[in-house]
Amino acid sequence: MSTLAQFDIAGRSALVTGAASGIGLAFAEVMAEAGASVTLTDIDTEGVEREAERLRAAGAKVRADTLDVADRAATERVFDAHATAFGGLDICFANAGIGLGPGFVAPDGSRVPDGQVDTFDADLWDKSIAINLTGAYNTMRHAARLMKAGGANGGRKGGSIIATASNAGLILEPIVPMPYMPAKAGVLHLVRALAQELAAFRIRVNAIAPGPFVTNIGGGWAKSDPAVRAAFDATIPLGGMAETDQIKPLALLLASDASSYITGTHVLIDGGVALGNVK
Repeated sequence: MSTLAQFDIAGRSALVTGAASGIGLAFAEVMAEAGASVTLTDIDTEGVEREAERLRAAGAKVRADTLDVADRAATERVFDAHATAFGGLDICFANAGIGLGPGFVAPDGSRVPDGQVDTFDADLWDKSIAINLTGAYNTMRHAARLMKAGGANGGRKGGSIIATASNAGLILEPIVPMPYMPAKAGVLHLVRALAQELAAFRIRVNAIAPGPFVTNIGGGWAKSDPAVRAAFDATIPLGGMAETDQIKPLALLLASDASSYITGTHVLIDGGVALGNVK
């Protein structure tokens, strides 16, 4: 098989959580662009339906479903619906998550009121773990179940599960709320544990660890304040925040046979932020 042919995912099926916007939408777009059948899921019903319709209008084979990944029963239902529609599952992006809230340092250095560990709303901790970590577990659990049964239209067993972690799961990020960091660190270790367990079934499990992307979670403030954006961009070794299109080639690599010997690891895509202040 040629090198380029190893990136071919035409005829396979993919499910993406958190696909109504941002990085999740980028994952869904590249899967559709590469010829896979895709289920876009999100808690934002209107948003995910709108994006699915846009992709369908461009000729993609996609469907949309509403999903709160913290809901185990709903997650099972959505995966079963995907299998019914597309005959199985080959690729899954466990991407859904929540980001900023009380308890983070803003880009200008100010701290959100009640942001200390002993004073911030402890419900934020529960919500972060429920969606960012337990939600990833729920997603990966049902992805593994379907992949053991076989791929799209009775295809080969096995597949690729890709979780969205964060560079904040590896380093301390002052602009990120405290509950987000341990949740994403947990995702990284969950990936390793499941990769070991599922290797015998030819199911690969890896993580993408993004840094500063311009999304609703990671950089909504960057869109509204050019001065803050410029100051923040200057701290990034490669010179600025990323746009979501920049994550698509990495997603295709990990979803395809081009990464057939890669499992149990993560790939940082953060412009060098995790290197520290190298400027």
